[in-house]
Amino acid sequence: MSMIRDLRAAVRPSLRKTNALHSSYDTTRDPSASSAVVDCAVYRDGRRVESAGCLTPHEAMLRVREDGGFAWIGLHEPTEEEFAGIAREFGLHPLAVEDAVHAHQRPKLERYDDTLFTVFKTIHYVEHAELTATSEVVETGEVMCFTGRDFVITVRHGGHGSLRALRHRLQDDPELLAKGPSSVLHSIADHVVDGYIAVAGAVQDDIDEVEIEVFSTPAKGSPRGSDASRIYQLKREVLEFKRAVSPLLRPMQLLSERPMRLIDPDIQKYFRDVADHLARVHEEVIGFDELLNSILQANLAQATVAQNEDMRKITSWAAIIAVPTMICGVYGMNFKHMPELRWTYGYPMVMGVIGVVCFSIHRSLKRNGWL
Repeated sequence: MSMIRDLRAAVRPSLRKTNALHSSYDTTRDPSASSAVVDCAVYRDGRRVESAGCLTPHEAMLRVREDGGFAWIGLHEPTEEEFAGIAREFGLHPLAVEDAVHAHQRPKLERYDDTLFTVFKTIHYVEHAELTATSEVVETGEVMCFTGRDFVITVRHGGHGSLRALRHRLQDDPELLAKGPSSVLHSIADHVVDGYIAVAGAVQDDIDEVEIEVFSTPAKGSPRGSDASRIYQLKREVLEFKRAVSPLLRPMQLLSERPMRLIDPDIQKYFRDVADHLARVHEEVIGFDELLNSILQANLAQATVAQNEDMRKITSWAAIIAVPTMICGVYGMNFKHMPELRWTYGYPMVMGVIGVVCFSIHRSLKRNGWL
């Protein structure tokens, strides 16, 4: 899939350039000629205004200004050229436009004149049969939302986090959608945070699995401490999760507590619920980080203990072997006059002494837990 996305990313710019050269269509006047527009619709009294064909952003804005309602335009990974016409049509601030096009932004909430610009990090859990030292656990994307008095523009980056199902779900709830663009902003925030909750549950399962393996008896031939690389990889993925959740706390707090002209007071109450869910996820992610720190320390401690046990065994056997080495070394000296050299029972006696002393040392060490 990644190869296909890379190939598509490489081919799309050349195709757009070719189409621009061979088409007399004015994309500056009609930005919807861009292939980045996923959907464009006008909503009035909570219901989608149907049209004979697909509306362009310019046509949608004209209808809104003539008959009321609001326009919702969805884009996926637009280029600067594709987004330039829409930005001019809706009077979007250049700094916000630059952030929306280039992505890789922290979650934030900014106000430009009569437009709110909100950045959300989407999180997708990557399924894997077994957690390894190179497993990708979470994959991030972004959703940027421009919210005005009579329009909502969503810009999505990444291969997941589609808003199509969310749009259909909102269209089935005209009473909520009638609240205007702020209802769409709330639904997007709620959708993103619900995704966090689902991913947090899956990550918890991975951490539980690693914890059980760390504190269980290792398989034969598997050394203690061999899970450190997997724990560290999981910790990096949790850190990526944390970077998506933590910066969003302040924007959700502002949307739920501070009165804003662009946010319907009835919708603001719903933001409190989103902020509460986000705070709960944030606490869970912080807990994941601390728990992984403890598991990693326990894993390293087990490796240290295992090494100490190995060293004690090596030392114990070295002490036992030292006895026959010493005695044999004494009798291996080339002195002419030494006791027991010509005694008939000298050899059996020396071997017996060696055996008794080695057995005594072995028994003593085993009693003390060294062997």
